[in-house]
Parts: sequence; C-alpha cells; structure tokens
Amino acid sequence: MAPRISFSPSSATTLKRRSHELSISLLSATLATSACSRRIPVTALEPIKVAAAADLAFAFDEIGKGYEKTFGQKVVFSFGSSGLLEKQIADGAPYDVFAAADMAFVDDAVRQGACLGATKALYATGRLALVTASGISFAPKGIGDLTDRRVVRIAIANPKHAPYGRAAEQALRRSNVWDAVESKLVYGENVQQALQFVQSGNAEASLVALSLAMTSGRPWTLIAADLHDPLNQGLVVCTGGKAGPEAGRRFESYVRSPDGRDVMRKYGFVLPGESRVDPSPLDAGP
Repeated sequence: MAPRISFSPSSATTLKRRSHELSISLLSATLATSACSRRIPVTALEPIKVAAAADLAFAFDEIGKGYEKTFGQKVVFSFGSSGLLEKQIADGAPYDVFAAADMAFVDDAVRQGACLGATKALYATGRLALVTASGISFAPKGIGDLTDRRVVRIAIANPKHAPYGRAAEQALRRSNVWDAVESKLVYGENVQQALQFVQSGNAEASLVALSLAMTSGRPWTLIAADLHDPLNQGLVVCTGGKAGPEAGRRFESYVRSPDGRDVMRKYGFVLPGESRVDPSPLDAGP
C-alpha cells in the first residue's frame, strides 16, 4: 500500500494560503503584461530613423529632443547631402523619414517606391549665407569680394549632390564672378563639411546654409535670395524603416507643428505660409 502523507491542520492552512497568494501573483503579472502589450505598440519600441539634409543638423537635433520628450520615442538622425541620402534610401537603407534640402530628391525617392508620395510636404525654404574665417587680414563682406587675391580658398558643398552647393554655384555665376573664383573652390561632401573648412582655417570663406552660419561662431552675411533657385525643402515618410509609417507620420507632423515651426524659424528657415524676413545688419554676424 502506498504510504499516506498527512498534514497537520496548521500546515494545511498555511499551504492553502501560499497557493492562493501564488495564484493571485501569477494572475496580476499576466494582467499587467497584457495591459502593457495593449498600451505600448511594438513599433514604439523602435527608434525613428531620419535621413536629413546637413543644413538641418542643429534645427533637427532640437526638434528631435522635443519630439522624444512629447512622445517618449527616440529619434536617430543621419545627416548628409540630400543626393547621397536619397541614393541610400533607394538602395534600401532603413529610414522612416527623409528630410531633403531640395524637393526634387524627395520626388526621386517617391518614384523609386522607397517613400510614400501621399506624405510628401514642403516644410521650409532655406537661405544661403557667406561665412568668413576669424582672424584673417581681409574678410569678404559679399560675393564680389571673393575675387580678391587675399581670398585663396572658398569652400562650398559639392553641387552634384548637395542642394546648397548647387545654390552656391548659381550665386557665383549670377554674380559674374565664377570664372574669377572657380580655381579657388574646395568642395565638401555636404554643407556641414564645407563650413568646417572655414572653422578649421583651411578656407577664408564658405557659402553655406544660413541655419549653419548662424551657429558657426564666425562672421556671416546673408546672400540675396534671387541669386539662386529657391531651396524648397521637402519631407516624406519612407517605407523601409523599422519604426513604421505611423511613427514616421507622427514625426513629420511634429516638424510642421507650432513647436516644430518655432524651432525652424529660430534657425533662419522660411516657413510655408510665411513671408521671407531678412536678418538686419545687426543680426548678420555673431
């Protein structure tokens, strides 16, 4: 006969109580897990990856912090020339949003099927500025001064794939100084790198985005907008990102929200629906 196992009344009571407490704990944990899975979408666990034109480095860094604070989702930026970023996206790079310095590159990404045409939007128009190095014997105040022999090197972004580089070339040509300064030009891969030539002392002047000039710590002068084609900047949600289109749309909407527009305006961008306001001479420099 199998041995009988018996418990004293007190032991049996204790065992029942512990079994009941364990069941309640397991049930509570199950309900909590279920609630969390309903409350937090899986895509929210993925950071939003944004491919952004180099002129947006400071503005989007600030916008990204505001977005993260509002929605609790991290934003990771990759800054570069719009043309090279568009090529990466077309080749399958996993970005959720593409913010270009020229709407044409957004259109290219949509045609490639890498981004959603219905989400395409103009978010800003950029401006071009002339930045000069500190401590040089001759500081050019305008494009005409770039022909001076004391200006040895002029940095611009590569016009082949950087919209601000193309705008710089147009400004030089329309000012009738291209032939005189072409041999002085040094090319950065993007507009940020073009500015670094001046900041490092490897160029006396650079034609770059106003948004970067304002934060450069170097003297700058705004270039007349009619010297180059408009720098209409486009934003679009992409299909290859891991965070998903819904997250991409949420970030895009935040950029164009009142909070986002305040940041963009702060860095010298002209916003849709607003008139261009040129900085006064007192603002044209550090």
